[in-house]
Amino acid sequence: MLDWDSLRYFLEVARTQRVSAAARKLGVEHTTVSRRIRALEAELDSLLFEKSRNTGFLLTEDGHRLFVYAEQMESAVHTARENLSGIGQALSGHLRIGATEGFGSYVLTPLAADFQRRYPHITLDILPVPRFVSLSKREADLAITIERPQRGPYVCTKLCDYTLRLYGTPGYLADHAPITRRTDLTEHTFIGYVDELLFSERLRYLEDLLPESRVVLRSTSVIAQYHAALQGRSLAILPCFIAAQDPRLVPVLENEITITRSFWMYCHEDLHKLKRMAILWDFMRKSVMRNAKLLAGKQGVMRYLP
Repeated sequence: MLDWDSLRYFLEVARTQRVSAAARKLGVEHTTVSRRIRALEAELDSLLFEKSRNTGFLLTEDGHRLFVYAEQMESAVHTARENLSGIGQALSGHLRIGATEGFGSYVLTPLAADFQRRYPHITLDILPVPRFVSLSKREADLAITIERPQRGPYVCTKLCDYTLRLYGTPGYLADHAPITRRTDLTEHTFIGYVDELLFSERLRYLEDLLPESRVVLRSTSVIAQYHAALQGRSLAILPCFIAAQDPRLVPVLENEITITRSFWMYCHEDLHKLKRMAILWDFMRKSVMRNAKLLAGKQGVMRYLP
């Protein structure tokens, strides 16, 4: 009979890859965590982690198999606790939302503030990061990202499409060679991503759209690219939901250079059963739908639900 307490220790070590980090999260001594892991491996007669001074604790093949079952047990325990205690059905509690950096900062955060105003007893954490958040590692309860998850016990929906265009400042366009067609862009410089650090191939639009473009400044951050474009020295492909809200930027070849991508929203299927998650899910879906024109670059103002 597996001890659930030992599995909690196992999950934290698997997620943090460090005994000391797991101990801090669990509020115990690191020696306690090490002892629990050794006892669990002895009980199962299996090596669950490869231990290394450099890489920390990495799951073995058996460890990966156990992780799937342990995570399912964890979700069932949390759901049972919340539903049986009434917490899960109350309009209170806490949720963490992970999203891509630009969407998280310029769309999600204003909408989250509006949500919290309507439901003041539900507290939110917002994680706008230039990478994918991991629901399996409990980094977030809800994720909004540019790729649909390929597997996992998730409820997933396509949240929206969004548009990107080429932008520059009026000053840049006045001081540089005129742009009337795409071939004119060979005379100009660009801002883009650091290719080898892209967290998704869906971000490789500058290379796909303008393979001969001369990129003079690169960043892993779309917000950094946006601020670089505002300096008026180069052009940048930016999401319309960022650039269209700023009159200091204007689209270039607006009808010719248009890129469409999608956002997906998903959460663990057990969390989706909680009332506060269902309310947040529905609110985000309706709020983003209301801002379809902003996401498409057809207006530059955020709109809120009545």
